[in-house]
Amino acid sequence: MSGRDADDFDAAAELYRHLRATEERPVEREAGWHLGEAQALAAEIATDDGLDPETVRERAGSVRELLDGFETTGDGTADDHVDAARELASRLAR
Repeated sequence: MSGRDADDFDAAAELYRHLRATEERPVEREAGWHLGEAQALAAEIATDDGLDPETVRERAGSVRELLDGFETTGDGTADDHVDAARELASRLAR
């Protein structure tokens, strides 16, 4: 598995699922932009099993930075998904 363990794959898949769950939510415009960019990076992490661990950490760190670019989405359900995604991105960025 290219140096990545199953827990990282599970966390990456869960990160992507949480960000995808925000797609249909009525989020504020700026939050939506950040979420879209974060989701694209999370999709790469979740689907490309050829990524080396350092690249995964860097992209997860970028996801975390994007998610830190706003305080709230304006939607409670989306905020819950973002909170979970922040934790997962932080874990993957270590």
